[in-house]
Amino acid sequence: MIELVKKGTKNAKNEILSGLTVALALVPEAVAFAFVAGIDPIIGLYGAFMMGLITSIFGGRPGMISGATGAMAVVMVGLISKGNEIGAALETSVPTLGIQYLFITLLLVGIIQFLFGALKLGKFIRLIPHPVMLGFVNGLAIVIFLSQIGMFKEKILGSDVAQYLPYPELAIMIGFVALTMAIMFLLPKLTKKVPAALTAIIVVSAIVILGGIETNTVKSFIVAGSGNPDAGIAGGLPSFQFDMFAHIPLNFETLWFILPYAAILAAVGLIESLLTLNLIDELTETRGNSNRECMAQGGANLANGLFGGMGGCAMIGQSIINVNSGGKGRLSGIIAALALLCFILFAGPLIEQVPIAALVGVMFMVVIGTFAWSSFRIINKIPKADAFVLILVSAMTVMFDLAIAVIAGVIVSALVFSWENAKRIRARKRVREDGTKVYEIWGPLFFGSIQAFNDKFDVVGDPKQVEIDFIESKVSDHSGVEAIKNLVEKYEKVGKSVTLKHLSPDCDAILIKANPHFKDIIETAVDDPRYYVVTDQVEPI
Repeated sequence: MIELVKKGTKNAKNEILSGLTVALALVPEAVAFAFVAGIDPIIGLYGAFMMGLITSIFGGRPGMISGATGAMAVVMVGLISKGNEIGAALETSVPTLGIQYLFITLLLVGIIQFLFGALKLGKFIRLIPHPVMLGFVNGLAIVIFLSQIGMFKEKILGSDVAQYLPYPELAIMIGFVALTMAIMFLLPKLTKKVPAALTAIIVVSAIVILGGIETNTVKSFIVAGSGNPDAGIAGGLPSFQFDMFAHIPLNFETLWFILPYAAILAAVGLIESLLTLNLIDELTETRGNSNRECMAQGGANLANGLFGGMGGCAMIGQSIINVNSGGKGRLSGIIAALALLCFILFAGPLIEQVPIAALVGVMFMVVIGTFAWSSFRIINKIPKADAFVLILVSAMTVMFDLAIAVIAGVIVSALVFSWENAKRIRARKRVREDGTKVYEIWGPLFFGSIQAFNDKFDVVGDPKQVEIDFIESKVSDHSGVEAIKNLVEKYEKVGKSVTLKHLSPDCDAILIKANPHFKDIIETAVDDPRYYVVTDQVEPI
């Protein structure tokens, strides 16, 4: 493991400083997403620690940060709520049985994700089109921005309604957000030896603490979310959940209840992680290992289920902070995870004094860096279908969640691709001196182009001898093979003979298997009358 860390470390100083910066940014995110899921903040912090540590050591993308995420927290809400309802119906002694269901579900999530990587299915991320990627980063940037807007609000006592902070507090917070963003923008122009984000957090925190300025801090945020004035960042090491199965029966009903949630959580985690991996690949101009990352994500969620963490996946915001701060190796992620654990164990009171404004300012700069501003420039230059997909994925990421948005974008892109290719099937027609009519097929033959393919032929009006040449066509699926078989049968039904040329060996085999008679009408010559290779037939000079 030590060799693995050394191999993935680029610059130790930058890695350590970047890791500390990320750790500070992880605290409010983990706490916020724990509140979203309806669980104790310490469970969110444990989840961020275990996700970050395991994926940094064993993951396939050095420099990428994983932790508790909002995309998965939203799914967890329903699971925990229904788990608590089951506990109430069973009249168990555990008032919050939902959290035990969460831990068991995370075990299944981890297994699914690990198997996904072990079976080398991570490569399917390559099937996600570029417009979907652009829509993903744009939508995620908007989601991050909207999540930070909530930091400027407070709940009205006695209700769940939130309103913006009163004018003096709001103005102070906006001022510190602006100061944080200004430091992060200007400092790299002067020097890149220190991380701009960490410097901004330290400077703003020092001004607030030393100046005695009243503004929202991590402590006030935790208190407001929990409703407990004594709440804070304090806890021991994560412990094994021995009582996980004490109150939940291990039977088919339990599996049937948690399986849909596990499948959705696993899908959301894998999609967000693999898309983030692709984005970090582009930023660092290197290539990560998607299958290895899937297995690491699965192992981390498995550990969360066993040791009482919230679970999670890759975090695009913190990953960009890490890379931009110089953390491009494994050490930065390890330092971030260990620093977060130290915050939990020893430095809780200190971290609680960090102003929320400083962390919001950092995240706003992440939003600016994440959003693909080039999409505005190219929106009128790319095909209308791609522009539609880009906007669709961006909107659905904001309205629903990442998994639904990406799946919808891929489906729409696939349908557009199929439709466009379905229109490209062509047939050149000519008649030989012996009266044989030749059809030279051009373009892909698949389920979408079958109708257009059939329309090219005049079964009744054609002569007795027909030849169909597929030299410039590709039979892409079984629907195409069936179309050829049905067409030949139509010709033979009216007493005409057909010869098939230049089909692929696979296509030949399927046709012959369907009807042995095809062996007589398929021309098996392997010569290519159009393209020749110049080899030893050229005399040496």
